[in-house]
Amino acid sequence: MAELATIARPYAEALFNAVPAAELPSFVTQLDALAAVASDPQLHLLADNPKVTDGQVFDVMVAAAKVQLSPFLANFLRTVLENGRLAALPVMNAQFLALVQAQQGVSEARVYSAYPVDAAQLADILGPLEKRFGRKLEAKVELDPELIGGVRVVVGDEVLDTSVKARLERMKASLMA
Repeated sequence: MAELATIARPYAEALFNAVPAAELPSFVTQLDALAAVASDPQLHLLADNPKVTDGQVFDVMVAAAKVQLSPFLANFLRTVLENGRLAALPVMNAQFLALVQAQQGVSEARVYSAYPVDAAQLADILGPLEKRFGRKLEAKVELDPELIGGVRVVVGDEVLDTSVKARLERMKASLMA
């Protein structure tokens, strides 16, 4: 995964630097659609077939994405395909979104919980975290029954783990020492 991130970074940064700020929302929508299509294993089988041209893969992707691509993004996709970087397109999308969010002062927060979290509970979790990080957080909640209770929050490369599982592991480590 680190290799794909390394490959994707220059593409994402180049795309971010080239897109006019006024067109960012449109580009985000288009790139999301392309990344979703690029995640399909059947598309990779098609792209890896030596009898299929990059142009044919491009046509299939545009048709499957069901969005009207801007000429700029169409050229970007052609470049990605010509350089054999289709597998990195979803990572390019994630890095592009991170750059857009950073420009807007927003970060993604992944909240892992053992039980469903309603809007009020999520607001109680995010309030102090937004103060700590000094920016607005966009939360994505995922269920993880192994946590037993509590939550684990991942913002960028920081992890705040207040789950029961983490507490039990810390107690186990201190008892074993």
